[in-house]
Amino acid sequence: MTDTGTAASADLIEAEQALYGPFFGSLGITFAMMFAAAGSAYGTAKSGTGIASMAVARPDLAMKALIPVVMAGIVAIYGLVVAVILSSRLEAAGPSYTIVTGFAQLAAGLTCGLCGLGAGYAIGIVGDAGVRAMALQPRIFVGMILILIFSEVRSLWESLHFSIALQSFRCSVSTG
Repeated sequence: MTDTGTAASADLIEAEQALYGPFFGSLGITFAMMFAAAGSAYGTAKSGTGIASMAVARPDLAMKALIPVVMAGIVAIYGLVVAVILSSRLEAAGPSYTIVTGFAQLAAGLTCGLCGLGAGYAIGIVGDAGVRAMALQPRIFVGMILILIFSEVRSLWESLHFSIALQSFRCSVSTG
């Protein structure tokens, strides 16, 4: 290999081990928790509004109607689990933590967080409409639960997909 090729290879290795790589990994951790918590908060608030409205007419169904709030809270737990896994893999820039690893953690955190945001939004809308409908027709409960499960499954699936993808992801820059 020529001296120019060796210098270019050394420059590439140095660029891959940039000091700002962990910053992107930290952003992934932040996005996983932030967006999942925002989705959870929205789902809880929207469902809680429906529960308060429904409980005026049918207080006997109030405890049954809390399920959407619990499911919205679980979305935040998915984001927390992903954030903890990502933070355990965060380290200083170097041969074992490159810029590509930082970008991969950013993508994983962003994907998980945005899926949590969408799931929380869906749970809030379904929970609000479902508990209000349940006040008029209690047999709608099973249908509401099924729709809530399908709303939350997207966030759960993305958390599992993240775990599998991160386990199989290995990035290292070879010198030869």
